[in-house]
Amino acid sequence: MSIGEALAKARRRAGLTVTQVSGQTRIREVIITAVEGDDFSACGGDLYARGYIRIIARAVGADPEPLIREYQAARPGPQVIPDDAAEPVTPTRMRKRPGPQVIPDDAAEPVTPTRMRKRRWLDWVAVGWLALAVWIGFYAYHFLTGSRHATSAPASAGAHPATQRPGHRLQAPSTPKTATQGAAAARALTPASAAAFGPSGAGHGDNSGLAHLAIDTNPATAWHTDWYATAHFANLYPGTGLLVDMGRPVTITAAQVTLGTAHGVGLQLRVGAAPALADLRPAAYAANTGGVVRLRLPTPARGRYVLIWFNSLPPDPAGTFQVSVYDLRLEGRP
Repeated sequence: MSIGEALAKARRRAGLTVTQVSGQTRIREVIITAVEGDDFSACGGDLYARGYIRIIARAVGADPEPLIREYQAARPGPQVIPDDAAEPVTPTRMRKRPGPQVIPDDAAEPVTPTRMRKRRWLDWVAVGWLALAVWIGFYAYHFLTGSRHATSAPASAGAHPATQRPGHRLQAPSTPKTATQGAAAARALTPASAAAFGPSGAGHGDNSGLAHLAIDTNPATAWHTDWYATAHFANLYPGTGLLVDMGRPVTITAAQVTLGTAHGVGLQLRVGAAPALADLRPAAYAANTGGVVRLRLPTPARGRYVLIWFNSLPPDPAGTFQVSVYDLRLEGRP
């Protein structure tokens, strides 16, 4: 039984349709149908294909590990060199073989094991340079944007600590204030409600029914995203988030987000007057973070809605990617 046949059989045994599996895994139906037909060309490469196999198998109640090993075994590995490989493969020699022969442009050059290894080595060098260029571009972008949106806590012990235990309240800066400043001092703000937020808007994100657990002030409960095959949502979505409705327009000056212990989270804090991504303007940013994240806005932002927008997820013990929000505290002025 092939990989696709095994997944399709397990899905039917579980009483699930392709549409239901797509809803559970956030994988498009066309990809699930292709995988069940043993067509992995739409997956975007071996890394993504293995991730899709693992996710679909878990959704339908199948053991993914034998399927992953079977997929890996079917991938092209080191080529077997025939006994006569040392003899140059020339157009003349190829024409002597029975049947029609396709003469490659470089057929006059002997195909030897050394040449095969050289080609594979050059391919890996090209892939390495491409990965390095992507990595440099990614971190250059975050470095430049990070200089405009300072979000990390001060390093000094007397300033706000970078890591605090879950449930710790935000503290206003201990700086002298005049009577006028004291009247407008920042304080903890209480959200009215919370909802999961996806690219299509509020209520269309991951696990919306659990969103209230992020603002219930109980550090033992949490809202979490779905799990994905890669840190960037298997290239299916630009991100996912948690939308908080304050019930009225407020001014946000700081936020504290308690995440899981795994690092690798990329997030934005966005504030606006309407629950739409285009109307929620970025106010602070954090990259490759985790644990308790404290965001101090360089410029106070006013609006009724606050969005924690995740554009990168951390790994979990299962080998997939997911983020949890145990607590969200907002500070500002009414």
